[in-house]
Amino acid sequence: MAESGTLIPNSPGRTERECGIGRSKTMDLSSRWDRAVVFLMLGAMVGCQSLPGGGGPSQTGGVRASSSNLNFGTVVVGSSKTLLDTITNASNAGLTIFSPTASNADFRIAAPAFPLGLAPGQSANLTIVFTPHTSEQLSGKVTIASDSVAIAGTASNPSLSIVLSGTGVASGSLAANPTNVSFGSVQVGSSQTRSETLTNSEGSSVNISQVVLTGTGFTTSGLSVPTILNAGQSLTFNVVFTPLASGNDSGSLSLTADGTVPLVSVSLAGTGSSPGWLAVAPGTFNFGNVTVGASQNQTGTLTASGASVTVSSATSSNGEFALSGLSLPATIAAGRSATFTLTFAPQASGATSGSISFSSNAASAPSAASVTGTGTSAAQHSVSLSWTASTSTLSGYKVYRGSQSGGPYVAVNSTPDANTSYTDSSVMASQSYYYVVTAVDASGAESGYSNQVQAVVPSP
Repeated sequence: MAESGTLIPNSPGRTERECGIGRSKTMDLSSRWDRAVVFLMLGAMVGCQSLPGGGGPSQTGGVRASSSNLNFGTVVVGSSKTLLDTITNASNAGLTIFSPTASNADFRIAAPAFPLGLAPGQSANLTIVFTPHTSEQLSGKVTIASDSVAIAGTASNPSLSIVLSGTGVASGSLAANPTNVSFGSVQVGSSQTRSETLTNSEGSSVNISQVVLTGTGFTTSGLSVPTILNAGQSLTFNVVFTPLASGNDSGSLSLTADGTVPLVSVSLAGTGSSPGWLAVAPGTFNFGNVTVGASQNQTGTLTASGASVTVSSATSSNGEFALSGLSLPATIAAGRSATFTLTFAPQASGATSGSISFSSNAASAPSAASVTGTGTSAAQHSVSLSWTASTSTLSGYKVYRGSQSGGPYVAVNSTPDANTSYTDSSVMASQSYYYVVTAVDASGAESGYSNQVQAVVPSP
């Protein structure tokens, strides 16, 4: 339409409304075209200001929250967790938010201060704190009331609700077993190890954040921080005592866990004792002459004094001298001895020497003994035979040898020998041999055996 006008309702008693009136005009609703104009006029009236008696100011929005559901998850009973929700004045007019109310005492509004005024489009952070008092699943609701006015057909919320949920769990616990660790007497330079177990028997997980160890000579292994123990979980680690000097030592192991878990302390005690002494006898092992390829043994002794001594290893500086008969590591009590065997097995002729060293926790460690010996060439044995010549014409003689009296015999020269003597160099030490001789003529005929002679080879 080219001009604005006034709509006059057919029903008596209705209030006239005007919007941008230039001139008044009475319209007849009888025609179809005029009814279309009326519909346009009604649409144009949305948003017009009411005249007196029209029902109060209108608004296009109300209080809105960025989240209508807040889940606090799991929180230890007695502890608190805070979440923020943003509330906004979505209307085109200023409004006042009254003090919100929470339906469950485990939830509370910490900030801001109320009543709270918000200009159009202005926001504020709503701080909600969850402090569970029991171990269970909890829920509640925060109701926010304001003086905004709901407009039919809009998303205004004069009264806004935020659903709250969370679960309270019991606090975890931290216990040490044992709470007192005694290492007893440990020699200076040695170490003693004890195991320690930490357990979280219930509730929430425990974060062990700090370990403090006091006292001289105490260390831990297998424990690093931070570390988390879930409910029912245990952790075993070692506490080690390595005394640096003689005397009593004491200390403590303190463990700090995050949250409400109390400090756990383990007392530590141990005594450092003076190390013992280790003597090797004899101080020198002299094997004299030993045939190459043979061996000779001698016995030695290790004696502890003052305190027990643990022998951890033994070494030889010369491979021709070897130690046996002592299982290592071996602990020798104070005043007691342990024996060992030293073997000399020369591999070549000539004098040789070396040392045998024993590593231990003794004050005199390492303890050692010197060793000497001479390798000699093995003796070469032979048997010399001779006999009376035959008066017959011969091509030679054959020599036979047996390992027992009366034979059987085996020829030691493959062809007849014209000489009346023979040297057998294939004999061995400490053996007995039996010999006979036969005469062989030119045709190869062989006589019977001569009388038997015995030869005994000495040793070596």
